[in-house]
Amino acid sequence: MTRVAVIDDHESVRLGLEAACARAGTKEVVFSGSTVREYLAWRQATAAAPADIVVLDLTLGDGTTVTENVSAVVADGSPVLIHSVADRPAAVREALAAGAAGVISKASRTDDVLAAIRTIAHGEALENLEWASAVDGDRAFADAQLATREREVLRLYAAGLPLKSVAERLGIAYSTAKENITRIRVKYTEVGRPAPTKIELRLRAIEDGLVAGDTAAGGR
Repeated sequence: MTRVAVIDDHESVRLGLEAACARAGTKEVVFSGSTVREYLAWRQATAAAPADIVVLDLTLGDGTTVTENVSAVVADGSPVLIHSVADRPAAVREALAAGAAGVISKASRTDDVLAAIRTIAHGEALENLEWASAVDGDRAFADAQLATREREVLRLYAAGLPLKSVAERLGIAYSTAKENITRIRVKYTEVGRPAPTKIELRLRAIEDGLVAGDTAAGGR
C-alpha cells in the first residue's frame, strides 16, 4: 500500500485525489491538507513515517514559495509530485530545481495521475509531457533560434507597434514582416513555447529578453 499525502489549498482537488486513491485500492491517503506546515506538524504530532509520496500543488495560499515547500518536504524524507495547472513554466522549473521528482497537470486523466504517483513512489523517473515542457521552457534548452531579422521584427511587434509600422521602421515590405511573424510562431511552437496571439508573442519576447516586461503591449 502506497502512503500518499495530498497538499493543496483547493478542497475539491484533495477530495478528488482521495477518492481516486481509494478506488485504486493500492494507495492510502494518510494526510490531506492545505499547507506543508500542516503536513509537517501532523508528522510531528503523530510520529508517522514520511509519506511514500507527497502530491503538492505548485502554489499554495499561505504565502510560501515553491522552493520552500518542495525543499521542506524533500528534506523530511518524501519525494514530491507537483500536481498543477502547469501554466507557470518558471515555477515548475523552480520546483524541479528544488528537488521535485516530477510534475503532472491537473488537467490529466485520473489514471495518469495515479500512474505518476506509482512511478515516483517506486523511485522511478517521471519524464512526461509536463516535465518535458518545463525543461524545454528553459532558454538553455528551448532557444527558438530566431534569425537577426526575426528578432528585430519580434522586438518591435511585441513592443506594441502594428505590423505595418514594424515593416516601415525596418524598411521591409509588409508581406515580409508578416512572413517573419509566421516563421517566429512556427519556431516557438517547435520548441514547446507556442505563441498564437500577439499577447503570447510578447510573453515569449519578454522571456527571451527582447523587450522589457513593463513595455506597453499592443493588440492582437
